[in-house]
Formats: sequence, C-alpha cells, structure tokens
Amino acid sequence: MLIHTAIEQKLLNAFEPVFLDVVNESSKHNVPAGAESHFKVVIVTPAFDGMRLLARHRAVNAVVAEELAEKIHALALHTYTPSEWYEYYAEKPPASPKCFGGSKADKASL
Repeated sequence: MLIHTAIEQKLLNAFEPVFLDVVNESSKHNVPAGAESHFKVVIVTPAFDGMRLLARHRAVNAVVAEELAEKIHALALHTYTPSEWYEYYAEKPPASPKCFGGSKADKASL
C-alpha cells in the first residue's frame, strides 16, 4: 500500500474529518523520483474542538506513528476545527514551510 493511502485511511478512520488533504510533497525535495518521504496534511475535524495545537499534532502523529517511525522524513501538519477552517482557510490552505533538506547541508560546515 502506498504511504499516502495509508496515512489518508488512518486519518479518515481516526478523526472522521470534514476535510482532509494528504499531499505528497516529496518531489519538491532532494529525493529520488517517486519517493514518499515528505507530506503535508490538512485536516479539519470536530475532534479538535477544545484541543490546543500541540495536542492536535500529537493526536495526528499517534495515528500515523508507524509511518513516521519507518518511512516519513517530514510531515507538515495543518490542523483545524471546522469553525477555524471556514473562518480563515477554506479558500486557501496554508503552504508548507520550505525544506532545508539535511542532504543538502554542507556537512563540512557542521
């Protein structure tokens, strides 16, 4: 099963989101073609009502813990309640941060 599909299915089952977008952003990074190592997740669910941002991220990370431990290098999370989403982001979800890529770093300067 593709990592993208596994992440999506696990999040759908765990949170029953009103909106979910799992984007493989690996092609924007210094990885082989077809890689599944960098993802962005935008998830909107009532399950996040009353939760602080860190708790939301921990909840998502717990659901995809297997993929994080074994296969994913980077996971950008954008977690919202329905009211936050419709008020601020529904028309344009935020972009993922730029990756500085460990493999691109000049190891000699470290």
